[in-house]
Amino acid sequence: MVDVVAALIRRENQVLICQRPAHKARGLKWEFPGGKVEAGETPQAALKRECREELGVEIDVGEKRFELTHRYPDLAVRLMVFDAELVSGEPISHEHAQILWERVDRLAAYPFCEADGPILLALAQG
Repeated sequence: MVDVVAALIRRENQVLICQRPAHKARGLKWEFPGGKVEAGETPQAALKRECREELGVEIDVGEKRFELTHRYPDLAVRLMVFDAELVSGEPISHEHAQILWERVDRLAAYPFCEADGPILLALAQG
């Protein structure tokens, strides 16, 4: 089981979403910013590091909103999703195919990674 963290970074009525690079597993699927927790790292520290490395931003990590497990054919993940706030920087893609700010009520229009399904449902219900 691989621990993975993701951030719900909001701006007004939008949330930041990222499209995975084509060459990676689940290529070109959408996800919330984040990544794998490394050995000895807390989920919050991992999320700060991933956002710094992948987006060039500093964040404050807030409350854990969701925790779930999902089994892909090649990988089992425990996904922990946190509220997060931008502290400094403007997100730019250092790794993703693209990033964008999107309204929560429009997220269903994007092909997200399967593990994000329950999170999308919960966000759509408010």
